[in-house]
Amino acid sequence: MLETINKFERGVYYALMIMLAAVIFFGVIELIIILISAIWLDLSYRLANHEILQIFGYFLLILIGIELLETIKAYLIKNEIHVEIIILVAIIAVARKIILLDPFVEGAEALNSAGMMALGVVIIALAASYYLVKKSGTGS
Repeated sequence: MLETINKFERGVYYALMIMLAAVIFFGVIELIIILISAIWLDLSYRLANHEILQIFGYFLLILIGIELLETIKAYLIKNEIHVEIIILVAIIAVARKIILLDPFVEGAEALNSAGMMALGVVIIALAASYYLVKKSGTGS
């Protein structure tokens, strides 16, 4: 019975890897299309601020996907979760959030002191946990 559950689990991981790889592939294709349309189809040959933020967002989203794929791959190879990779994914996700904050937007996405302090605390906590995992040598 346990062997059947393990096979099912591995099958789910392989399916997740294939789907995530497809999402990453199509994300890269969309990023290429956005770059081509933003640079070469626009006659001014320059990007607006919102276009640059959108492109940075896509880059970081693809990096997050690649790191998640690495996490699944590492689990399939060694049957252990790599905490270091999970923390890196979280750091990239929070960095993406910070990079994509637009100081000129008002409303729900507006910059406020409480939100900025919360993001700062999250970054400090993630950096400290990454440091501790690297120092202990148990993350990989």
